[in-house]
Amino acid sequence: MSKSHAAASSVSFQDTLHVRDHCLCLAVQAAARSLARRFDEALRPVGLTNGQFSLLMSLNRPEPASMASVASLLAMDRTTLTANLKPLERRGLLETRVDAHDRRARRLVLTPAGSAALAAALPIWRATHAEVDHLLEQTGATDLRAGLRAVA
Repeated sequence: MSKSHAAASSVSFQDTLHVRDHCLCLAVQAAARSLARRFDEALRPVGLTNGQFSLLMSLNRPEPASMASVASLLAMDRTTLTANLKPLERRGLLETRVDAHDRRARRLVLTPAGSAALAAALPIWRATHAEVDHLLEQTGATDLRAGLRAVA
């Protein structure tokens, strides 16, 4: 038996159960997937996913957003952000423009169609968010949010 196989086989099933029941990363990942499905389903009637809603919402600001600021806000690398922008841009919900001060940089602008999509989606998001908040009331949603922000 190889040394690495021997080490792997020394992990007991009790250890597995302990990780399952105590691992914060596993719990957050499972909750994130569940929340994403819940919001995706709720936002489906307006043709948005929860990720697209968040991306469009991040562009709802007085001045055009830089790619870097949006990527940072959404905790996304620029390559992933660019891939997520393309379908929204094709739908006319946002535009990518050359930065007026730095021709190499790009700014992201919410279009009137993007604003209309957000206006249609926001009441759905609010209702779904209220449902989730209600589910979390007993566990201290405010403390949970604060804890998750601290880790991020």
